[in-house]
Amino acid sequence: MNSINRRSVLLTGLGVAGAGALAACSSGSGSSSGAPSLVSPSSEAVAAAEKKRKSTGRTQKVTLTAARAMLDLGGGIMANSWAFSGQTPGKELRLSVGDTLAAELSNQLPNKTTTSIHWHGIALRSDMDGVPPATQTAVRAGSNFTYRFITDAPGTYFFHPHVGVQLDRGLYAPLIVEDPKEPLSYDDEWVVVLDDWVDGVTGTPDEVFAELRHGMGGMDMGGMDMGSSSPGPSSSSGDDMGDMGGMDMSNMSMNGGSSGSASPSPSGSGGMSMKFMLMGAESDLLGGDAGDVKYPYHLINGRVPADPDVYTGKPGRRVRLRIINAGGDTAYRVALGGHKLTITHTDGFPVQHQQVDALLVGMGERYDVLVTLADGVFPLVALAEGKDASGMALVRTGSGSAPKPTVRPKELDGVIMTASRLKAADDVRLGSKKADRVHRIELTGGMMHYNWAINGKRFDMNDPTANPVLVEQGERVRLDFVNKTDMWHPMHLHGHTYQLGTAGPRKDTTIVLPKKTVSVHFDADNPGQWMLHCHNAYHGEAGMMALVAYQA
Repeated sequence: MNSINRRSVLLTGLGVAGAGALAACSSGSGSSSGAPSLVSPSSEAVAAAEKKRKSTGRTQKVTLTAARAMLDLGGGIMANSWAFSGQTPGKELRLSVGDTLAAELSNQLPNKTTTSIHWHGIALRSDMDGVPPATQTAVRAGSNFTYRFITDAPGTYFFHPHVGVQLDRGLYAPLIVEDPKEPLSYDDEWVVVLDDWVDGVTGTPDEVFAELRHGMGGMDMGGMDMGSSSPGPSSSSGDDMGDMGGMDMSNMSMNGGSSGSASPSPSGSGGMSMKFMLMGAESDLLGGDAGDVKYPYHLINGRVPADPDVYTGKPGRRVRLRIINAGGDTAYRVALGGHKLTITHTDGFPVQHQQVDALLVGMGERYDVLVTLADGVFPLVALAEGKDASGMALVRTGSGSAPKPTVRPKELDGVIMTASRLKAADDVRLGSKKADRVHRIELTGGMMHYNWAINGKRFDMNDPTANPVLVEQGERVRLDFVNKTDMWHPMHLHGHTYQLGTAGPRKDTTIVLPKKTVSVHFDADNPGQWMLHCHNAYHGEAGMMALVAYQA
């Protein structure tokens, strides 16, 4: 049975209360007396902005049924999970720029589970963004909700729930918006979806989160009391555990009580064993600690390396790979053995082309690359950065045997591209303009108490409009992501695409390394209320979220 967390309780209540509860929590009056008036997600300003989007007049209708599914991950491995229409990734949606998507979500999940769909990376109307309780009430089990919006920017996107840690189940699928005036020349496409997998194999994401929430504060470390003098919950970095990466955890037990998800400690101490928590994951590319969660499998297009997804083509053909990281806690270093990759887009927007051996993809990020296929059989490897594991798919253009599932192409250690080294294409670079408003977004918290937050405050699901990051229509806004923690965070902004620095790529999700600052700029041209959060599913649910809200 699913564990119950603060969000599921609140959202169930909202679902019962109906639209009135949503109106109350996103009204123009703000969260308290004297608070600024905010643009509601269903306001006239939102409708007016939608009318300005160029439309083809075409509507694509689809029904997405979220339900329990027994998923075949390949190699005889079955996972009892949740998925859209019985498969993961779900069936790809593909539209043209200006088309309207009318997607009916049918919630057939068990145990009265509420859910939603967030359209990751799409600059759509605020009331269709799929974020309970900020933009809608959660969709109750047995109920339907139709998302309807214009897709006005071409690119590689995907969709997933925005309730609890449902992102780390099988409920995701690609969304491709085609450009009828596509400037790239290529022969074929291959959509590549990366995912770290635990659900229905060693546990559920709810059980993972329950274990992580205990943090490290109650661990018995051979006489060292890790919780005796720990800083308070609002500490920005003093309680991080990034310096523990190389420690031997074999004899440690957690004494903070049982989460209900892990078996007793092997030592018999009665503490909680670390069934899901990963220690010792280190990556220079990620600045240290690589991740929190121990995943039994890493998938490419829903398949394990021992029984991989296969792309079949012909030598000499030019293929566009649309790479999506749908994972919950893992960055992937991606390479195609025997080939160079030419990066053309990131997060849907074009960049100045760069030829590389490999690229680093954080959770929520997408990259488009072009590759000219050689003759033979080649591994496409997604190395789980810092976790000593990988996913694999195959490209087959000729005869030859498949490589071993553990293959490590030399390209993985070649020229590795990260977003910070890319430049926006000329036609999408933001015009030079001084920022009208600057917000300092401190990323705070750590593993000690698992108290991830923004500016020292965990997002309050009971009062989503409290302490908003305020913007006004027409402003150029600068966000300074200041990472005070010992861990990296992929920071995602809904409803907008920002630019890294003054000439970097246009993105909606970017990696912020430990103890580093990343400045991004965006134009406030899409009124409403929008989430800003870490796209590590567990960091976000623990509280590393904030609301970016337009003032009325």
